[in-house]
Amino acid sequence: MPDDLLSHLIGPSPYASAWLWTAVVLVFGLIAWYAAVFALTSRRRLRDLPVLGAARDELIRRRAVRAVRTIGNRYRAGELEPGPAGAAVSGELRSFLHAATGMNAEYMQVEAMAVGKLAPAAPILFELNDVQFNHRSVVDVGALSEATEELIREWT
Repeated sequence: MPDDLLSHLIGPSPYASAWLWTAVVLVFGLIAWYAAVFALTSRRRLRDLPVLGAARDELIRRRAVRAVRTIGNRYRAGELEPGPAGAAVSGELRSFLHAATGMNAEYMQVEAMAVGKLAPAAPILFELNDVQFNHRSVVDVGALSEATEELIREWT
């Protein structure tokens, strides 16, 4: 009989270690949430932050190169005509320039690009416009897509 009462005098069993790991994960999640809110709502642009800006630029560059390569491969396979292929490559290049520089490259005339920060892209865009709007153009869209990929890879 006295041994039966002894079980009620011992303290509670220790907590499971899963609670500790749950608390650690929740604390790190909260820190990540506050960091994301701070980064996305700060007055500085995301591209101005050292690590995030470099990662963002690299992701934009890879996506643009992949899209231009896909268009070039589709043109070489005969799925696209030169005009639509040139328009697609031009759109991707302009989209990349807008994301990389912040300038409205989608709406700028090529002549205006030739004198500004976007000058390295102007010769390719001139040829893409020729392919897009001139049915007798002899410019190879496959070569232009490769040149566009190289321009995007080397853009600083």
